Amino acid sequence: MELSSQGGWGDIIIALPIARHYHNEGWEVYWPIVDAWVEQMNSAAPWVKWIPVVPDPGPFFLDIPLQRLKNFKCDEILPLYQALTGQDFHKEVFFQHTKFDQYKYLHAGVPFKEKWNLSECITRNPAREQALYNAKVKNPMYVVTHLDASGGRTQWDSSMVPEGWDIIDITPDGYIFDWLKIIEGAQSIIMTDSCMANLVDQLNIGEDRYFIPIHHIGLTPVQGNYWTWLENPNLNPAARTLGVPG
Repeated sequence: MELSSQGGWGDIIIALPIARHYHNEGWEVYWPIVDAWVEQMNSAAPWVKWIPVVPDPGPFFLDIPLQRLKNFKCDEILPLYQALTGQDFHKEVFFQHTKFDQYKYLHAGVPFKEKWNLSECITRNPAREQALYNAKVKNPMYVVTHLDASGGRTQWDSSMVPEGWDIIDITPDGYIFDWLKIIEGAQSIIMTDSCMANLVDQLNIGEDRYFIPIHHIGLTPVQGNYWTWLENPNLNPAARTLGVPG
């Protein structure tokens, strides 16, 4: 029985193939996540026992999930946090040499290439996807954007979009996976480092993809597909690894 990190949506999408790996080996998978997300994850990945946890500033992150798993008599518990205040995950020998998504797979003992097996992990809902598509898409020529991330909202130059094309920005409407048909139908995809960018990359959606960095390279997932990177004019200096010679 497994525990994956129950942090943000990006963590769930990144780690879902890890859980699937263990499920395929015959394990029952128990996974604590934010209570508001349980309904849609029960729909998308019913092979996981999703355990609701109410968010709070402290024990929500580790203590409560661990206790819930112990209550379920889990005989193997695998925290997949790369970093957490008060914890010593950094003592792993590979901590300083991996990005945070690589860290999860290495720590879990799962080949990193399985990260791009996400399509085998989810059950899509065509009716929900079509309903959202009908509500949002009015012009067959459009770009889809997702500019919000945990580090804030990025800026971009919308003049790059051809005249006559619509711009559809992903919003909190619907379930996260309801947006897949809209994303697949887009002529271009423009995203910052977010759960949606993870989703697009791990499902290999689209051919004309643009990525706007917002986090330090150690906190930016490895991309398995080609993205054109755009300059982020508001990039925090702390997100830069190396200084530029004067």
